[in-house]
Amino acid sequence: MSYRQPLTPEEKLADAKKQLSLPRIVVICGSTRFMTEMTEADLRETKAGKIVVKPGCDMKSPHELWSDPVEAEALKVRLDDLHRAKIRLADEVLVVGDYIGDSIRAEIAYARSLGKPVRFTHPEVDPDA
Repeated sequence: MSYRQPLTPEEKLADAKKQLSLPRIVVICGSTRFMTEMTEADLRETKAGKIVVKPGCDMKSPHELWSDPVEAEALKVRLDDLHRAKIRLADEVLVVGDYIGDSIRAEIAYARSLGKPVRFTHPEVDPDA
């Protein structure tokens, strides 16, 4: 008698998305210097029928929520964790912009380690190309 292995959390999530007939989910990654380009990518991906998630805060722009340096550093850690959760949720990753820094490079590596397809608005910046 053969027993079926329990589903992994990733398989359960994929199954739930399928049962709910959810459109593909794309997460936008990139330096916050490209927030305008991210908004444009969001529009294009949404028009293509995808659910889009992207960074919600541009901490390079002044704001009262991150005006205190100690609080800002703690917020950055929480936002990084949140963005990794968005990558886990997504079916694919779209990297926006013509610059890849250490943090985006780490997000790309993380997404690829999870088997997520990664697209680039500027394919020449793909660290694995």
